Amino acid sequence: MGQSEGDLEQPSGWSCIAENKSNTAVAEAAAEQPRSSAAPESLWSSIVSSTFGVFESNPAVAGASTLGYWTMAMRRAVGSNTTMRRLRSCILGLTGTNTVASSGTLWFLGLCYKMPFNSENDSVATQVFAEFLHDFSSRIWITYRRGFVALEESKLTSDVGWGCMIRSGQMLLAQALVCHYLGRSWRRELKQPHAQEYLEILKRFADAPASTCPFSIHNLIDAGRPYGLCAGTWLGPFALCRSIEALACIDREHCRSGETQPVFPMAICVVSGGADDDRGGAPVLYVDDVADLCSGWQYNSVKWAPLLVLVPLVLGVAKVNPRYIPSLRKTFCFPQSVGIVGGKPKASTYLVGFQENQVLYLDPHELQQVVNISNDDFSADTSSYHCSVIRSIAMESLDPSLALGFYCQNQEDFCDFCERARELASQSEGAVMFTVSQRSNQITNLTMLMELDNFCERTNENCAGDELIYSGISTKCDDGWQLL
Repeated sequence: MGQSEGDLEQPSGWSCIAENKSNTAVAEAAAEQPRSSAAPESLWSSIVSSTFGVFESNPAVAGASTLGYWTMAMRRAVGSNTTMRRLRSCILGLTGTNTVASSGTLWFLGLCYKMPFNSENDSVATQVFAEFLHDFSSRIWITYRRGFVALEESKLTSDVGWGCMIRSGQMLLAQALVCHYLGRSWRRELKQPHAQEYLEILKRFADAPASTCPFSIHNLIDAGRPYGLCAGTWLGPFALCRSIEALACIDREHCRSGETQPVFPMAICVVSGGADDDRGGAPVLYVDDVADLCSGWQYNSVKWAPLLVLVPLVLGVAKVNPRYIPSLRKTFCFPQSVGIVGGKPKASTYLVGFQENQVLYLDPHELQQVVNISNDDFSADTSSYHCSVIRSIAMESLDPSLALGFYCQNQEDFCDFCERARELASQSEGAVMFTVSQRSNQITNLTMLMELDNFCERTNENCAGDELIYSGISTKCDDGWQLL
């Protein structure tokens, strides 16, 4: 981490180029792109296409052959995914598809892909790009859906137009689960049966209120109500992080009581400042608090639970302050990185890597029909959960409200993450996003909050100022972000 990101070395054991990789696997990765590029019906086509219904509903207009011809022509244009994707990109300010340069260094969720500048090495560059595309298209892509069970009293059966932040958060969480169960080196192979763990991960994000789908949009909204989350409204990264944390803690308590089997295999740590934090400045990750959290998280004999660190931030006013861009780029170089929830104002995306000054992302703004994935259907069609269309956005165009995500598999991995975070802060030239400290003087970890809650119940004292629910998680809706 002492080098500039252009000179950063690949972490040991994370090589992106498999020199003996078979040509068959490379061909499969490249061949998948045209299939995935034919994305499902988008929000934009459904909005614009419906406009032309007036020509059919009015007999006088529909009878005009000229207007009928133009109506048919416009329907064809609107029905084209390519046309509507370009229109959407213009509206949201998001750049086009497959924008990866043919040479240079690309960082993607902790892995480095180096494509040589020398034209004599075109075959090597092609190989590296195919490896990257295989990696990219293996990430779980979660988008708008329609046709799911109505979201309680709202009667909504689709999250189109408002659910992009939730979908982006689901993608980050899915990547953490993939790293946990399958490893960062896992790739989706088209001609092989699906892994059981892969199917189980997809099942957990199915759009249903069932307990077998703990990370569904229904359950996330229920868990996030104390933070203002409700169907049909947009939310920010802070509320999203707290909602994920609440879901994990609910699952943990159900497991401890013997009601269900565990579905969330890791502890959650949301790093954010608070009104009572006298340190000021950037949010602080306290190592001792994390140690208490991970050692007491799981109900079994595991001494240190895996950890998902979420860091909601506001890095500017209208756009990201340019001073934070170097540090933001370097977080993608962390081997613990599971991406960033961010994007344009009111248009959240899942940021997964960068090349030069462009951030690569997966876009949730595609409207797809709900699908049911069975745990034992090893040949199930899961194509709607993957995309090989690479999109990018300029770093300086990002909305300043975002959330970083890091998955630490064990205590050693967490210590490595802390060292990298400390070094990142020391190199930030005053533009520190978050810091790491050994201990806190505050009661901030989950275990101590639960003890306080139990004490108040035993002594029947008034704990109105603490607002403790969900087994000790503070539900104060004050924004815990620091405007940095």
